[in-house]
Amino acid sequence: MDNHTTEFLLLEFSKIWELQVIYVTLLLILYLMMVTGNLLIIIAVVFDHHLHTPMYFFLMNLAMQDIGSVSVIIPKAVFNCLMNTRHISYSGCVAQVLLFVFFLSSEVALLTVMAYDRFVAICSPLQYEVIMNRNACSIMVESMWIASFLNAALHTIFTFTIPFCSNIINQFYCEIPHLLNIACSDSYITELGVQMFSITLGFGCFLFIVVTYVKIFLAVLRIPSGQGRKKSFSTCLPHLIVFSVYFFTGCFAYVRPTSNSPSDLDFVITIMYSIIPPMLNPLIYSMRNKELKATVSKLLWSFLF
Repeated sequence: MDNHTTEFLLLEFSKIWELQVIYVTLLLILYLMMVTGNLLIIIAVVFDHHLHTPMYFFLMNLAMQDIGSVSVIIPKAVFNCLMNTRHISYSGCVAQVLLFVFFLSSEVALLTVMAYDRFVAICSPLQYEVIMNRNACSIMVESMWIASFLNAALHTIFTFTIPFCSNIINQFYCEIPHLLNIACSDSYITELGVQMFSITLGFGCFLFIVVTYVKIFLAVLRIPSGQGRKKSFSTCLPHLIVFSVYFFTGCFAYVRPTSNSPSDLDFVITIMYSIIPPMLNPLIYSMRNKELKATVSKLLWSFLF
């Protein structure tokens, strides 16, 4: 087979129709929970002027990325399952890889920026408004989106310029490790190099966040007031939890060798890093943040009554 193929065959959830219905139902529930939670965050930040601060501006962008990353893969998987088909067009596969890597990259970059925001807020509170002004925040976010798109484009180009010896992908969406698994001979070495470069950048972001939070915790411990320490920790812990879940599950999915046959473990790991973090983000942030919780509750109350 060569790159003149017009479609790929994705992994079926199950050959038993009843099990497929169960999988689709679970995916739809997770998807609707994720979209609803993140949309509430976006609406809350947009309409409540009390939330027009850098932290909530970044959180709103995180919610947008969460919706985008999951929407790239879940609707197609659900549609295929309901239509009892496995097909995805070549262009559709290219689009999935481009957009999914774009959203993954931008999430890592944004979580790094959010760590810096917390560092400035806690370690240099008197200079916070000067350093994290509206123009600086906009430049950070725009740079993050542009760099993430360039990274995604690089991965997509190197992935789809290699010839494929099969069109059967052992995953329910077009994922780069599984595409490289069906590449002919050693023609995928360049893309592996690009992947290692991205992993190195991701690890660099991880180290930056770890060092940042060490400095933050040291600064918090020097706060004389117990109430002040508690408030500072409450703004940092959600971000740290979200990043830890996202980073470690994502690394495990991309660093471990992929199998040449369908694997339940691959499916579970994919769900863990691609769907669970975006679904947990609204819960983690809303439970640990009184302002956001109050605004979301007010919105729900006004909508229902």
